[in-house]
Amino acid sequence: MTEHNTLHKVVVIGGGYAGTLAANRLRARDDVDVTLVNPRPEFVERIRLHQFVARTGDATIDYGTLLGEGVRLVVDSGTRIDTAARRVRLASGRTLDYDYVIYAVGSTAATPSSVPGAGEFAFDIAELESARRLRARLEELPLDAPVTVIGGGLTGIETAAELTEQGRRVTLVCGRALAPTFSAPGRRYIAKWLTRHGVAVLEAAAVSQVRPDAVVLSDGSADGGVRPSALTIWTAGFGVPALAAASGLRTDALGRLLTDETLTSVDDDRVVAAGDAAAPSGQPLRMSGYAAGPLGARAADTVLSRIAGTEPAVIDLAFTGACVSLGRRAGIRQLARKDDTAVNVFIGGRMGAVIKEVTCKFVVAKRIRLEARKPGSMTWPKGGPRFEQPASAARVVTSP
Repeated sequence: MTEHNTLHKVVVIGGGYAGTLAANRLRARDDVDVTLVNPRPEFVERIRLHQFVARTGDATIDYGTLLGEGVRLVVDSGTRIDTAARRVRLASGRTLDYDYVIYAVGSTAATPSSVPGAGEFAFDIAELESARRLRARLEELPLDAPVTVIGGGLTGIETAAELTEQGRRVTLVCGRALAPTFSAPGRRYIAKWLTRHGVAVLEAAAVSQVRPDAVVLSDGSADGGVRPSALTIWTAGFGVPALAAASGLRTDALGRLLTDETLTSVDDDRVVAAGDAAAPSGQPLRMSGYAAGPLGARAADTVLSRIAGTEPAVIDLAFTGACVSLGRRAGIRQLARKDDTAVNVFIGGRMGAVIKEVTCKFVVAKRIRLEARKPGSMTWPKGGPRFEQPASAARVVTSP
């Protein structure tokens, strides 16, 4: 590290994949004071919450094993970013002064108010607290009690697969296609695995109402009418925390912070976003653990560039595909072009499961922990800038 004289205060809001990696990477300079604000005293592996619910794995890690020396953890939640005063206001009543903020608040569940009973009776699996409630409820139910998982995306598939492998009676209501971002061969493989293991997959059906002991499917679906459901799990869609909007910063329709391609807020060049809550150029990347790490690294690099008085680089990330687990003994690695469109190639079965597990471990061991030991070491597949960057669009760099 290079020695510097002026101390620059950076507050990272959110200790998920993007925020934790960004906090570690900021230590590339010894004149950066890093505070990580997170509502929990432990790191949550969201990509393992379906295992936590089914009691086939843990989903929390001690921050002491993840954060580099000098990163200060504050267990609290941000309630407002006061950009005029350069302070982050916390739920506890405390305030934190900053020179720069990295906005990495992540994503949350999005149970729709338009579906009667969904908010009241359906459980979600997007965060640790809701996953704990879901696990406790599962333990109260006999194995043969009907369970309904709503949402045909990767979270819904993994949850349904994990539960059916535990001997549960599971129905997966997709709302539209099963695994819509995967290739047709990949989708067929997943559908066959689920059906073979006893999951009733309803692709065309959608839920119009959730009751304490049943779900009502919309008219015209293949299995129209009322279906018994002792437990309903909602995995369809995600939202984001409202902190950016509450702070007077512009957001997209979902509430993600609007940024340029360097992940800098369009309203304030001392606020930089990363992860699921960022909407660069109003065209956010797919919400995923895959993108979170590179976005966290890019956000940290943007802050470090501004401190150094240089022009930050733009997003440069190539997607390679996605993984989904099918219980503990099978999985699928779907390959994709760098723009995240699937190709008709996948790896399934036992090897797919191995790849998924290695990927989960890689995110923590080879990204976050390595960045704690060697700030600035993380690399990722490059796909080139997403858009042409005209000279007139260059930002004025604010002096530290």
